[in-house]
Amino acid sequence: MIFGYTPTHPGEVLKDEIEARGMQQKVLAESMGMSYKVLNDILNERRPITTDTAMMFEAALDIPATTLLQLQMKYNYMQAKNNQSFVQKLEVIRKAVASIMI
Repeated sequence: MIFGYTPTHPGEVLKDEIEARGMQQKVLAESMGMSYKVLNDILNERRPITTDTAMMFEAALDIPATTLLQLQMKYNYMQAKNNQSFVQKLEVIRKAVASIMI
């Protein structure tokens, strides 16, 4: 089942915030002790937010880490729900477990 909305990757929110503040990615990455590539990958939705990186963004930008982590969780969940091969695998698991239940 494909849902009718696109989940928001936390990188999209962070990218908008960084641009609104007029910050340079390279300078921010250096101040956070993060490589520019990792930061850029997150902002361009090629890499997920981890607990550590969420906490680093919270320290740098005062955006709650829990908010970023919730966005990431919802994004991951929707990606999985929209992955047809994974959905089929879940159906196989449901059927296998149903056959061993009394």
